[in-house]
Amino acid sequence: MKVGVIGVGYLGKYHAQKYANIDGVELIGVADIDIAAAESVANENGCKAYGDYLDLLKEVDAVSVVVPTSLHYKVALDCIAAGVDMLMEKPITTTVAEADEIIEKADAKELVLQVGHLERFNPAVEAMLPSLTVPVFIESQRISTFKNRALDVDVILDLMIHDIDIILNIIKSPLETIHTVGAPVVTDFTDIANARLIFENGATANVTVSRIARTNTRRMRIFQPGSFINVDFANRKVMTMNLKKGQFRENGMPKQDVKVNHFPEGDALNAEILHFIDNVRNRTTPLVSGAEGRRALDVAMQVIQQIKDHQKLGVYAEDMSAQE
Repeated sequence: MKVGVIGVGYLGKYHAQKYANIDGVELIGVADIDIAAAESVANENGCKAYGDYLDLLKEVDAVSVVVPTSLHYKVALDCIAAGVDMLMEKPITTTVAEADEIIEKADAKELVLQVGHLERFNPAVEAMLPSLTVPVFIESQRISTFKNRALDVDVILDLMIHDIDIILNIIKSPLETIHTVGAPVVTDFTDIANARLIFENGATANVTVSRIARTNTRRMRIFQPGSFINVDFANRKVMTMNLKKGQFRENGMPKQDVKVNHFPEGDALNAEILHFIDNVRNRTTPLVSGAEGRRALDVAMQVIQQIKDHQKLGVYAEDMSAQE
């Protein structure tokens, strides 16, 4: 299989490295408007550098698209026109309408469209799935130190969309309402935010994200009837606590069966790319299909719009107060 990578910035260079080490896959080349960056990555991985990704598309069967989010739509349409399967980094696009169009056109040509929600391949996430029953409350925190990357989008599309995707996948009910708060602090976009997602079955998820913290925290706590799951992404640990029916402590609290599983540091990106290659070879639907990526984007955009609306109301209130 002949593959390529479009965009070799912070994450794209790692895509190239993974492809270069997969048996039965030939990394034909990498493309970037920064030809010096493309040549550097190409030299490291024994492939060709392209300044124009359209030239690369003529030579490959499949590509990773790792360009800024604002360019996803255009690059995706060009890939579809060339008949090339895509692993599109998250978020799928910047608007739901764009996502709908590329999904429809990729399906019409029977092309594989996989969206790069990397956390689906995190060993900790995979380990918690068998313990899930009917989640009723989820608390998620994804707190990160500031990095000079992905600054063309706000923290919802940068970080929160990961947790939105996971939560939508494990709560089997339509989303009913959203309550949000957020603010720009360092960039021109929202840098810190909280969203409360309430589902039709009554389940609730409270999601907090920040990209301006002094330390990193990545964890998710899931409460469900008779059990509790704590996922520590950073320390690769999953703790499950099951209440023993009919067995009580002196204070009346049910006795608990606690299990803690530790996982070695897995290579989620490699697992994601291997899954993509498998889907291309077998013409199967990815774990995170275009439709799944679109679903997460739709909720993320609702969060973004609500935060913007709140900020406008705040400015308006301040203006009115000043006039009074």
